[in-house]
Amino acid sequence: MSRAGLLAQFKRTLQTATVAKPFDKVLIANRGEIACRVMKTCRSLGIKTVAVHSDVDDRALHVRMADEAVCVGPAPSSESYLDMEAIVNAAVSTGAQAVHPGYGFLSENCKFAQLLEENGISFIGPKERAIQAMGDKIESKIIARAAGVNCIPGFDGVVEDEAAAVRIANEVGYPVMIKASAGGGGKGMRVAWNDDEVKEGFKLSSEEAAASFGDDRLLIERFIDNPRHIEIQILADSHGNCIYLNERECSIQRRNQKVVEEAPSSFITPEVRKAMGEQACQLAQAVDYQSAGTVEFLVDSQMNFYFLEMNTRLQVEHPITECITGVDIVDEMLRVAAGYPLSYTQSDIGINGWAVECRVYAEDPVRYLPSIGLLTKYTEPSVQHNDSQLGVRCDSGIVEGSSISIHYDPMISKLVTYGPDRTTAIEHMERALDEYVIDGITHNTPLLREILGNERFRSGDISTKFLEEEYPQGYSGGELTSQQKGELIPSVAVLHHLKSNRTPSDGSVDYVISCDEEKVPVTVTVQNGKYSVTFEDKTVQVSPSGGAHGTLQEFKLDSDSVVPLQHLRFDGVTHTVRYRCCKRDVTVLTPLQQRYMDTMPVKVKEDTSNLLISPMPGSVSSISVEEGDEVLEGTEVAIVVAMKMNNSLKAPKSGKIKKIWAKVGDIVDGDQKILEFY
Repeated sequence: MSRAGLLAQFKRTLQTATVAKPFDKVLIANRGEIACRVMKTCRSLGIKTVAVHSDVDDRALHVRMADEAVCVGPAPSSESYLDMEAIVNAAVSTGAQAVHPGYGFLSENCKFAQLLEENGISFIGPKERAIQAMGDKIESKIIARAAGVNCIPGFDGVVEDEAAAVRIANEVGYPVMIKASAGGGGKGMRVAWNDDEVKEGFKLSSEEAAASFGDDRLLIERFIDNPRHIEIQILADSHGNCIYLNERECSIQRRNQKVVEEAPSSFITPEVRKAMGEQACQLAQAVDYQSAGTVEFLVDSQMNFYFLEMNTRLQVEHPITECITGVDIVDEMLRVAAGYPLSYTQSDIGINGWAVECRVYAEDPVRYLPSIGLLTKYTEPSVQHNDSQLGVRCDSGIVEGSSISIHYDPMISKLVTYGPDRTTAIEHMERALDEYVIDGITHNTPLLREILGNERFRSGDISTKFLEEEYPQGYSGGELTSQQKGELIPSVAVLHHLKSNRTPSDGSVDYVISCDEEKVPVTVTVQNGKYSVTFEDKTVQVSPSGGAHGTLQEFKLDSDSVVPLQHLRFDGVTHTVRYRCCKRDVTVLTPLQQRYMDTMPVKVKEDTSNLLISPMPGSVSSISVEEGDEVLEGTEVAIVVAMKMNNSLKAPKSGKIKKIWAKVGDIVDGDQKILEFY
């Protein structure tokens, strides 16, 4: 733990030594990693916990962690985790004195807070008025301006219809951001650069907002091109105290959802940090805010900052703030909800070290599409490695054997690393990702690993357009550089030799290694228990660590570079491995076997050019064509909802609809046929 953290904990212990625990029993109205996170703090304070769950979550980790659990409905969140009456009944029946909503679901629903209050149950969050004012992006901008907070130019009203959206967009000036008045998390948000994109964005955003938040109102504001997304964490109590816990840099995003965050920001100065923090507190005090909250800003290249929104809940990325300040934010939320003052003043809050968070999602990083299925292997990275403290925190709500469901957010975990400086924190994260074993579903760790090694990211030259600019054609899946190929090939060669020969004797064996459609002849030589691999006119000394057993393997090359490798499967010929987080099938054959293999016929790939295929598993919410209709390439023909996101499916070619293979309401798999064209 950092020095700041130790000092903060010591002061907290002194201040609370004579204070009773805030509550005896707390219900957590959420699921997954955030439910588990809240339970950990409750447990440390001696507070009993109650979990709520849908019927498909009855064996989830948060259910197992809780002292009690109550089923609140079937799998769809609208019938379970969003069922206010069922959750309040669960709190009443179990005797919970307070409810912590986590983030998402009902965390920013003022009606839920009011319903709890009517039943004599404390809501661990801000008061109803603050939730309503800040949750409504239209009202929040009006309040922010009155409180002296810098705001983005835009339309401070509800956009009534598509025609009004086009008119307002032209008045504000392109490009514009269309976004839901309620909610957050990137849902119900679209950037539009012209009238046609406004029309499409208005339709999709309103539908998405209604599905996610039960509120389809939209607002439109100027889109600040190439900004940074920097937010301020605040804490406020009912005694008039309000402090800011510095900033978080959240500029690495996809689809307006954060992917990599860090604290502090490498960009802003102490003077700008102070100004942003003070404005955040001004806004909080303007609505008598009482709890943890986050004020989000867009910051341009000249460090001008503009209010974006306030999230009246515990933020997903709060752990990195906890790492650099030593403040347990959930603990403070519990105290404030019980009527106690904050444990800290502004002078107690410093910045010690650096923290980085990666959001690990069950999704295809190439297509940015969700993945569902069973976690057949799951091992979180170690806190320690070679007797040195790595500074790793993994907030998750799953274990090996857990399922990733179509019904909920695809986040697997929040992986956090801490170090004395930014470079060290990033290096720790690279190591942690290399050790993070996740198999059975597709996930985004290859993209995360590549971002961390990107020279521009390393230099701190980032913006919300980072992924778009670095991967203009999309992320391709981690192609090997010549140096990386020079690490992978000898490592797999020795691994294969160990797997194939339980007691390797001195001598040399030739192999042909096939990886990424390239065949590389190699020679593995064993002499006095030491290994060398010759390939491409060079010889590399390879020292395996831990033998051939276990998923995590490590190979030292020429007494210099260390190659961590995840060995997932081996069928006697092909090794399925993860190297730098990218999964690869590496085939190792003898030269004779390879000659036989080269004579085998190549399987011809099926022609799917006349098909519209669902790119992800989900529910068909709309089909806008009928059999026999003529459509133009790029026309929206269907919408598939997956993990609370509307995904517009467009005609891959111009032509006539021959066959409709799915209907509205169908649950479809990834790569399942939706439409067929002549």
